[in-house]
Amino acid sequence: MEELQSTEILEREILEDARKKAMRILKTVDDTIRAKTSEWEKKTAAAIDELEKKKDEQKELAAEKIMARLPVDKLRIKVEKIEELLKSAVESWYKSLNRQRILDLLSRELSKRIAVCEEISASAKKNVYYSGLDRNEVETILKNVKGLKSNEWSGNIAEISSADYYPSITLETESMRVIASIRKSIDFLLQEKREELVEAIVGRTFMEN
Repeated sequence: MEELQSTEILEREILEDARKKAMRILKTVDDTIRAKTSEWEKKTAAAIDELEKKKDEQKELAAEKIMARLPVDKLRIKVEKIEELLKSAVESWYKSLNRQRILDLLSRELSKRIAVCEEISASAKKNVYYSGLDRNEVETILKNVKGLKSNEWSGNIAEISSADYYPSITLETESMRVIASIRKSIDFLLQEKREELVEAIVGRTFMEN
């Protein structure tokens, strides 16, 4: 009987010892897991902080770039708007002209150029090219040009194709080419009187801001 009890006690001691060892192992595992989890959480938090920092830095850089570009973009937009208004003003002015006024402008421009090319009449080869006009209008312009014998040019008049919206007329000899063009007159005017034209259209305040 005593031997049986001793066996039971020994068994309980063994089991208890095994339980304690198991608890210690589990506690060690749990402590390890907690330590690793804490370490992982710290690393994760640090990584997130670093990402947030980099994101903030990138946002700041992007903001700086945008702010740096604003004056340039503002100037570009202003220039584009001014060019658009100038183009619109020129087109409106041209559309307001009657046909006779257009012919007079071309005659006047051609007269100015002929005045400094007196030898043009002495040339044997005389050709006239035009676009945006009809032949009768070309002959009218030639008659109105001072210092030009229109009958010497009327035999060689030819129309040429042109993508330009505005009419033009060209006198050509062996040695020179004289061009009268509404486009060239407009371009010269825009170059010489641009500031005055812009100020008249949009005002000085718009130009200075």
